Amino acid sequence: MLNARQSMVCVVLAVLFWGVATLAIHFLPGSMTGPVSGTAGFIASIPVGWACVRLTRRAAQLSASEIPAACLLVVAVATCIDGAVLRFLPHLYAADEQTCRFAAAWLLWGYGVSGFVALAMGARDRAGVSLSTT
Repeated sequence: MLNARQSMVCVVLAVLFWGVATLAIHFLPGSMTGPVSGTAGFIASIPVGWACVRLTRRAAQLSASEIPAACLLVVAVATCIDGAVLRFLPHLYAADEQTCRFAAAWLLWGYGVSGFVALAMGARDRAGVSLSTT
């Protein structure tokens, strides 16, 4: 179970991660819709997801068993923000619906990747094989 400080760190990180992703979508819309750049963005989400989980672990001072719960909190907060913004303020992401749709797909993919990374990192660390140095 996460303590209050760890939970707050996770919420703050979720908002920061959401903000960075929103800026990337808003100022680089072609990176979402281009056939090559869009695919590159999906591939780049793998190491970015790993880095986000590692940063969350370090910033919130998480044990291996706390990684999945903490990352679930981060994903839940960021996903709720994304859902609300995509529904009510989509222009924060992009002016056109195609870019918003592609961006939503990229965001969902990134959340899924981060979730799998958190599960793998927590499981491997509990087994004594560290994927990160703390």
